[in-house]
This record gives sequence, C-alpha cells and structure tokens, in this order.
Amino acid sequence: MTNFNILDVEEVNYLKHSAVLFDLDGTLLNTLEDVAGSVNHGLEKLGFPRHPVTEYKNLIGEGRDVLAMKALPENRRDAETGKKLLALINTNYAVHWADHTRPYPGIPELLDALTARAIKITVLSNKADDLTNICVTKLLARWHFALVAGSRPNIPNKPDPAGAIQLAKQAGISPAEFLYLGDSDIDMKTAVGAGMFPIGAGWGFRSEKELLGSGAKAVLKQPEELLEYL
Repeated sequence: MTNFNILDVEEVNYLKHSAVLFDLDGTLLNTLEDVAGSVNHGLEKLGFPRHPVTEYKNLIGEGRDVLAMKALPENRRDAETGKKLLALINTNYAVHWADHTRPYPGIPELLDALTARAIKITVLSNKADDLTNICVTKLLARWHFALVAGSRPNIPNKPDPAGAIQLAKQAGISPAEFLYLGDSDIDMKTAVGAGMFPIGAGWGFRSEKELLGSGAKAVLKQPEELLEYL
C-alpha cells in the first residue's frame, strides 16, 4: 500500500489525474515554420513585408483570423484587408501545412507511456476544427485520442474555458482529473478557468515567465516529465 504520510498535498493531488488535455500547436506539434510560411506568402502577395519565422511564436495561438490581423501592418488592420490575407493563408496552408510540421522530440514517447497507463488523452486547439482533426489523424495516427476538437462556430475559442469544460463532459471525466498541457498564456488561462491542472510546455512557442505568470503550476523542459504528475 502507498504510504500517503510521506506525500505532500500536491503529490496526493497528482494521484487523481486520470486524463490529459493537450494543446496542439507548440505542444504536440511544431507547426511554426508551416504557419509562418503561409502567412508570409499571403503578406507578400498583398505587397506587405514578411515577418521572421521566430516572430510568429508570439502571433500564433488565438486562431487564424486573429493571426492574420496581427501579421498585418498596424495601419492596414481593417476588416477587408484582414479577410483578403486570411483567404490567402487558408489556400496556401491547405497545401503546405505538413511540409515541416512534426511532433516535438519526446512527444511520441510520452504518448506511448500514457497509452500504456490507460490514461485518456484529448486535444483542444484554436486551429480550425477540421484541420485540427486532420493534423492529429495524419501526424499522430499511432495513438488513440478520445476526443479532438478545434475552433468551432458554436464554442468560444480559448482562453474561454467552455471548450475544455465541454470536452471533459463528453469524456465523462471531471475537469479536476485533467492535466492540461499547453505552451501559451491562453492555454494556462483556459486550464485555470476550466478547473484543470495547468502545466506549461517549455519547448513550445512562449516563455517560462509567461506560462508561470498565467497560472502554470509547473513548466516542463521535456515531455516525459508530465508522467511525474500522474
């Protein structure tokens, strides 16, 4: 029998976690180069300057419509121009979304370990729902995800916790039993709002400082460190 007297309160809480909710971009998959390439392609077509790929680490996360507006020059962020850029991004990304996108090192091993432990795994992204499912189906096909959801018209995007709460309800698991692994302030705020345990993916797009400042209980350096919280 486990001697609970030797565990602190936080460690006891870890024992109740029976499911993991993953963010997609910057957490499971490194999508940076393909997203940046599609946005830069659209900007160039419209005669606007491109951004360095690394700059997109701070632009990605709130959905493609928001990304399009943020990528435009400040004096051209009107609805019509944003709509034109978004259309160009969508057309290019539909063809090139998997040119460079791959799981992060250590993610396959983590998913193998979670599967072996019969931990239920799910995905919630602000990427469009159809593309979120395609990404998981094509690039993470080895593993069974109980639920995969992206941005949908009837559900507010993260950081609104509604999507995470609905996902937990569909899975038949209390939000308190979920570890939530994400790489941005948006993810940490979503986890806190949904009543899940927020953990930062330190290999992703945002800084450790941002993650901790947004509610992360821990920031992992390697994916396998998540197993310590189960």
